[in-house]
Parts: sequence; C-alpha cells; structure tokens
Amino acid sequence: MLFFFGYGSKRRQLGAGGVHTCPRCHNTSQWARMRQYNQLTVFFVPVLRWKRVTVEQCGICGQTAAA
Repeated sequence: MLFFFGYGSKRRQLGAGGVHTCPRCHNTSQWARMRQYNQLTVFFVPVLRWKRVTVEQCGICGQTAAA
C-alpha cells in the first residue's frame, strides 16, 4: 500500500500590515500581515491545521513579530 503524507509549517499572506521600525535591520518599512500555521496533508490535501498565529513580516529582511 502506498501512502503519501506530509507535515510542515505554512504561511498565507493576509494583506498589508502596519508601518514599523524593524528591530533586526533598523529600517522603517511597510510590513506584511501573515497567518502562520502547521498542517498535515494526506495525498497532497490539507487534513489538519493547528497553531494558527497572525504575524507581521518585515518587507526588507523578513523578520517576523506577533501582530
């Protein structure tokens, strides 16, 4: 029996976030609001999703912070 499954962390972009100064690169820029979650797939179809968190990501260096 052949059984394909996968596990991983995914991010989905929700739109524009706020304008913040990044603690990592020290630039002021528009951040992107994203939803991050873990998911389990069976035969390439998402079955379970957990640990859903909304974060904002720096547009320059990619640093994330809780929204």
